[in-house]
Amino acid sequence: MGKLAGQRLIQLLWVLLFLSVVTFTLMKLAPGDPVRSILKPDEFLVTEADMAELREELGLNEAVVVQYGAWLWKVLQLDLGNSHLTGKPVWDLIMSRLTVTLQLTAGALLVMLLITFPLGMAAARYTGRWPDHISRLLAIVGASIPNFWLGLILMYWFAYKLQLLPSTGIGTLEHMILPSIALGFSFAVVYARILRTGLLESLSQDYILAARARGVPERTIWLRYALRAALQPVVTLFGLNIGTLLGGAVVIETMFGWPGLGSMVVSAIFGRDYPVIQGFVLFSGFVVVVINFCVDLIYRWIDPRIRLGKEEVL
Repeated sequence: MGKLAGQRLIQLLWVLLFLSVVTFTLMKLAPGDPVRSILKPDEFLVTEADMAELREELGLNEAVVVQYGAWLWKVLQLDLGNSHLTGKPVWDLIMSRLTVTLQLTAGALLVMLLITFPLGMAAARYTGRWPDHISRLLAIVGASIPNFWLGLILMYWFAYKLQLLPSTGIGTLEHMILPSIALGFSFAVVYARILRTGLLESLSQDYILAARARGVPERTIWLRYALRAALQPVVTLFGLNIGTLLGGAVVIETMFGWPGLGSMVVSAIFGRDYPVIQGFVLFSGFVVVVINFCVDLIYRWIDPRIRLGKEEVL
């Protein structure tokens, strides 16, 4: 376990370093001038001297390599810098918005759980019958419709036409329903099909047949043995889709007016607020790597045959 933790830590550092280089490079290649975005010379009386002074203050006159090195040195000291637009520390901005994003993510995960397990188990229990057909149809729909398009459909019907739920804003559980469904539905229906396949495969194993021969109750076989083995591909896919989930949260938050990390980074992109964008990318990369590390640990609980490190899968 200690060796695994060391390997994952090294991977985390390499991933963050790679993300920092890519993000910093893309920010420099992006069109626009952050100084002009901050001072807005087209709207206010700003001289060239004022712009040159701010550019010197932000260190934008230095070579790109020097700028990257100075920024990376601060990051190593857990200092993500200050926002160009607000002057506030980027770390404080991320933490202040993180709670709102976590609420939306928790709602999406709840939607995924409420759909994935009942639908996947029903499809496996009644293979070739109407629950299986419904599961297949929903999986096709979920994989075909982007979450922002589903969000627009939900807003049109449930907020505008039927006026049952609010379309934007936060504050109550009702505000969470539509964005949570928009973010979690497409993942849930795909996971349900993967769970169905895993259940059918595990139910055909010899140890399941032996348990039935010994008279083990069917409920115990499904919940304790078959479901536990079928969770491995679902957990694997979830770990791989964490980045997609965070990317979807950016779009959904903007669409539904959630003041989370998504809306923050969109505003930073339009305002050429490089420190905020870079800080968000690094933080997101850190979250993805940590969750994938947790997925590796969950494998050990799901299947005791799996040993991490030097040991092999039996």
